[in-house]
Amino acid sequence: MESINGRSNGGQPTGGGASGGADGGTSGGTTGALSSRTFSRRWILGAGATTLLTTGLTACGSSDGAGGGSSTLTAFVYGDDAVKVQQGAVDRFNKSAVAKSTKGKVKLERIPGAEYPAKLRTAMGSPSAPDIFYNWGGGSIKAYQDAKQLVDLTDTIEGDPILKSGFLPSVLAAGGLGGRQYGIPMRGMQPVILFYNKSVFTEHKLQPPTTWAELQDINAKLKAANITPFALGGADIWPELMWLEYLVDRIGGPQVFAKIQEGDASGWGDPAVLKAAETVKELIDDGVFGSKFSSVSYTNGGAPAVFAKGKAAMHLMGSWEYSTQLGKFPDFAKNNLGWCAFPTVEGGTGDVRNVVGNPTNYWSINTRAKNKDAAVAFLKDCASERYAKALVANGDVPTTAGAAKLLDASPNPEFAKFQYEMVEKAPAFTLSWDQAVGSTVSTPMLTEINKLFVGKSSPSDFVSALKELK
Repeated sequence: MESINGRSNGGQPTGGGASGGADGGTSGGTTGALSSRTFSRRWILGAGATTLLTTGLTACGSSDGAGGGSSTLTAFVYGDDAVKVQQGAVDRFNKSAVAKSTKGKVKLERIPGAEYPAKLRTAMGSPSAPDIFYNWGGGSIKAYQDAKQLVDLTDTIEGDPILKSGFLPSVLAAGGLGGRQYGIPMRGMQPVILFYNKSVFTEHKLQPPTTWAELQDINAKLKAANITPFALGGADIWPELMWLEYLVDRIGGPQVFAKIQEGDASGWGDPAVLKAAETVKELIDDGVFGSKFSSVSYTNGGAPAVFAKGKAAMHLMGSWEYSTQLGKFPDFAKNNLGWCAFPTVEGGTGDVRNVVGNPTNYWSINTRAKNKDAAVAFLKDCASERYAKALVANGDVPTTAGAAKLLDASPNPEFAKFQYEMVEKAPAFTLSWDQAVGSTVSTPMLTEINKLFVGKSSPSDFVSALKELK
């Protein structure tokens, strides 16, 4: 699919995207375990599942044959390896009593990753629009909301105990717009995590930082030992974005970007944005990323190699870094890869528990869906334990509320539990900026971020340029 961000839906980078979480390719050598940077999640349809259909969503009544047969709903999905989880859900639903009672079935249409956004846009403007479709929430669905093509699921979720309590609140909220819910989580979480090289930290008697002052002290000690503090794949741009996402959150809280996400460009003028940009410039001027980061790529394995080989001690990256390292440098991944939360920033108002990244992927329903009752019933399976187990078996960390007890079956239980608890406890989970805003904003935004990192604009110039984005 077109690069919404260069990171695949499952979490792996794709190879040359501008940034963040859409493509579905894998970084060469990554394994399937924990590498589906897709966003996923869970629980099983009970005998009373049809009670959720009392929420005002009525079937439109299209059927496949004469005599009022079952209607078949088309579901567009991102066609990567993780799609087997969704195919399993389709197979279960089509054989269920709920499918029979709602007179509906689901047909999965797999769209090749590189083609997904463009094909979805084209289809949504045609008579062959899908009834159900995979997306990233936030800015990725705003155009469809504006065109009144999305079923508002807020009341449906609030009125059904399984959907209301079945998912982690921060993830469920991240898929909405304007305080309304338009999606049900259906893949695994992909928070951005501060990774560190345990052997380097042990050798230099360092501890994972919890505050910005501690991080600065670590940076100074590493540079004195001729070790670059952080690996950074600046050639791809989207790894640079992660720094601003966390700094703005820690300095000003999640409400700063929430204002921008809702379409108010004046939010870029918030003091937290300028302070974050100034902090980035200080890091660059201080040599924290080395002198050649702008020519290093994540997607071709450059930044992961710098990190794994001990040339850099830390790496701020999405949770798919684990699977990337497991594929390229398995000994490092198993023995020396450490992880922790992004530190607090002194004087900032953001909660250290807040998370940025890709909460998950979502299923949304087209207002033109032939059988909305069946569509909602199908989406409910994403909250099932059976669905969550399938995600865990695929190496994903589900976003369902009860998934913690399932994570012992994960390829790396310790890492899976860290991610889950990180997201479970997060007061806010900010969607990657380039996914949260529309393409008319994300592309120039990434350009301005890169200019800031390579020294072609000052922090104040950066803020001024972003305030002009509409």
